[in-house]
Amino acid sequence: MAENNQNAGAGNVPPKPKPAAPGAAKPAAPVAAKPAAAKPAAPAAAKPAAAKPAAAQGGVYKPPVERADTNPFKDSKVSPVGAWFQERFYVLEPVIAYLKKKEVPKHKLSFWYYFGGLTLFFFMIQVLTGLLLLQYYKPTGAEAFSSFVFIQKEVPFGWLIRQIHAWSANLMVGMAFIHMFSTFFMKSYRKPRELMWVSGFVLLVLSLGFGFTGYLLPWNELAFFATQVGTEVPKVMPGGAILVDILRGGEEVSPETLTRMFSLHVVLLPGLLLLVLSAHLLLVQVLGTSAPIGYKESGMIKGYEKFFPTFLAKDAIGWLIGFGLLVYLSAVFPWEIGVQADPLGSAPVGIKPEWYFWAQFQLLKDFTFEGGELMAIILFTIGAVVWGAVPFIDRKASREEKSPLFTIFGLLVLAFLVINTYRVYAEYSAL
Repeated sequence: MAENNQNAGAGNVPPKPKPAAPGAAKPAAPVAAKPAAAKPAAPAAAKPAAAKPAAAQGGVYKPPVERADTNPFKDSKVSPVGAWFQERFYVLEPVIAYLKKKEVPKHKLSFWYYFGGLTLFFFMIQVLTGLLLLQYYKPTGAEAFSSFVFIQKEVPFGWLIRQIHAWSANLMVGMAFIHMFSTFFMKSYRKPRELMWVSGFVLLVLSLGFGFTGYLLPWNELAFFATQVGTEVPKVMPGGAILVDILRGGEEVSPETLTRMFSLHVVLLPGLLLLVLSAHLLLVQVLGTSAPIGYKESGMIKGYEKFFPTFLAKDAIGWLIGFGLLVYLSAVFPWEIGVQADPLGSAPVGIKPEWYFWAQFQLLKDFTFEGGELMAIILFTIGAVVWGAVPFIDRKASREEKSPLFTIFGLLVLAFLVINTYRVYAEYSAL
């Protein structure tokens, strides 16, 4: 008995039951134990059992995922107007934050950076004024010139819109040339900005295409015969006659040519330019603005300024100055209306293209020998390919080393353009 009591106290072995007295009732312990075994499990033990059907339906049990707040900037302190825009355009907040972190180096040549923005500004003026002119212009041989005169004389401020459109085209090309050469001489095309240079060069070519296709749209005498001369040049190339037929819509310049030029000017070229411009601006923002070679090492960098809003504010001042110049030129030096084109008439004296084609025009005039036009076109093509591929050829600049040979090459190209342009100006201004 003592041993049984000790084991029971220790909880190892249940105590042996005492022998029942004669006539006593049987113990009910075994019967009472059955309900205990059938007793439902505790709530904690029921959770896995309840999760089994969900796991069987979905395959694998996945815990709930905590999603991030869709607008992480909703608690930032801004003005009521800023909060209104922030609530609706919060996805742009990271872009603005990136622009605020971007910096532009300050040095003695920093003012050249603003010509890229001016080129973009004059392009936007082109788009806006072009859309306004489209409301009245009719691109047919019978109505093009009359609608052009109607815009100039009858539409309220139509003369100003047309003059701004014409002058902004010239200023856009001029700013593009300045931006290109400043980028070249500062060697900003070097690694890793090769594609930035290539896209910028393509933008310049497309801008020249705008000038060429838009020159015929007034359908005046000067534009008609200048287009006839300009579209005649590719015929000396192998397969050039096919290209000329596509541009003209026939063998000669005709109202069909006007329709072709109009479609290129307002549909195809703007679409291509917007695509390339988007890529160019994206590369500018991602790769940033470069300083000339050796400026950082020699301590010529005076500091850095925030791209947003400091640099953009200065850029906007340049835009205001450019707009003032544009209005001044439009009011004081208006472009003439001219005389309606007569395909059967004779070409007037002094036919020449726009000023940004004068250098090529003069070279064609210089190569008067047999096969000279073809040689000039070959030289233009080789020069354009080499100029566009400069970032991949100038290996020294990619290694942050000065490359005087390419600087000399750029000076020769610039001298060719300036001298030949002046030669055309000097010759035709006396006529």
